[in-house]
Amino acid sequence: MQHLVSFAQTAEHGSFSAAARVLGLTPAGVSKNVARLERDLGVRLFHRSTRRLRLTESGERFLQQVDGPLASLQAAVAGLDDRGTDPAGTLKVSMGQAFGRNFLVPLLGAFLERYPRVLPDWHFDNRQVDIVGEGFDAAVGGGFPLASGVVARELAPVHIVAVASPAYMAGRAMPRSPADLAGLDGIMRRSSPTGRVRPWSLRSRRAEEQAVECRPRLIFSDPEAIAHAARLGLGVALLPMPFAFAPIAAGELIRLLPGWYSDAGPLSVYYPSRRMLPAKTRAFVEFVSERFRAAGFDRLVDGR
Repeated sequence: MQHLVSFAQTAEHGSFSAAARVLGLTPAGVSKNVARLERDLGVRLFHRSTRRLRLTESGERFLQQVDGPLASLQAAVAGLDDRGTDPAGTLKVSMGQAFGRNFLVPLLGAFLERYPRVLPDWHFDNRQVDIVGEGFDAAVGGGFPLASGVVARELAPVHIVAVASPAYMAGRAMPRSPADLAGLDGIMRRSSPTGRVRPWSLRSRRAEEQAVECRPRLIFSDPEAIAHAARLGLGVALLPMPFAFAPIAAGELIRLLPGWYSDAGPLSVYYPSRRMLPAKTRAFVEFVSERFRAAGFDRLVDGR
């Protein structure tokens, strides 16, 4: 079966190297498995060149014939393995620095108690990683492109809202429309992937998204630092709700323009779409989804 699995993963990911990362083998090992399968079948399954692999016509036909049965067989084997084996091994996960510290690290105690044989190897970085290419078991964040071989389980939609501290707004008129933010000091965010300062925009249930003029006073690349600066009374910020709901509830920040928000897209757990997902990865995805659902996280970060 290993020869068939190597063939199917190579076809799915387009290279021996990518298939090897998914399967935990070396590229040479995957290549040998495919070559042996070709030898056993007496047909060439891939056109090989120095730059890419491409299925032959026979390879396309063979993949269609074995893909479904192979997935069913692997699922059956995985089910047998899971009943007799606890999740174990190193769990390599990528997450944003501030989000990971605030929302995922606090879950570690309960996770380790439930899965003592799993070793979390967590990477805190404000960038979108190549989950398959860099060998991650999972990633938590938003805006990841759903590249081939990656699936996402949504945790919550996330909105961005305008906030300021009570001290900053003391003596100032409360804004009544997004245009009123132009007269206030803006704490802006620089995008880590692009290096550009992100423009402001807001919408409401009754109004389409519109650009918001602002007067930049500070520029940070980290949302947690922006939230801290806003709490210190240094200006107005557009904050993702995960970093705004607790300070608003505590009275450290005021929600400006209630009902106005920007859609930041869904927060999701991303993981490789392997036919036989490791028990440690499946356990992590289920655990995080369960905890976020139990905490009502989707309601907390809804800025509408």
